[in-house]
Amino acid sequence: MIPASDLVDAFPTVVPGVIPLGARVLVQLRTVREKTQGGIFIVEDTRDFNKANTQLGRIYQLGPIAFRNRDTGMLWKEGVWAVPGDYVRIPKWGGDRFERKVPGTDDKAMFCIFSDHEIIAKVDPEAFEDLDEVK
Repeated sequence: MIPASDLVDAFPTVVPGVIPLGARVLVQLRTVREKTQGGIFIVEDTRDFNKANTQLGRIYQLGPIAFRNRDTGMLWKEGVWAVPGDYVRIPKWGGDRFERKVPGTDDKAMFCIFSDHEIIAKVDPEAFEDLDEVK
């Protein structure tokens, strides 16, 4: 199981300042830190590489017709795939990505907006001893 403290550290509380519209899903990506827990600064190239390779996210908010039939507004027969608070796998590329400052740190929280059908899978943190993407 991933310790709750690791998940809180990877996904700090930050207000994104945007609301997804239509069938879009707002996802908070794992935060890439400016320095290690030991205080060593991580070089910019490494941070950029880690940001580009982040595929683990937490659903922050759903647009009003996410996981719904676009014509009728009715839920898909499969239902809602993920809800706010769920951890998910997202595509490595695509989406509308932006950053917000994490209060009290030099770190930036990353957010991304995807279409609902682009969410790849739900991640169950209880099923893993360790997720490298959280570190």
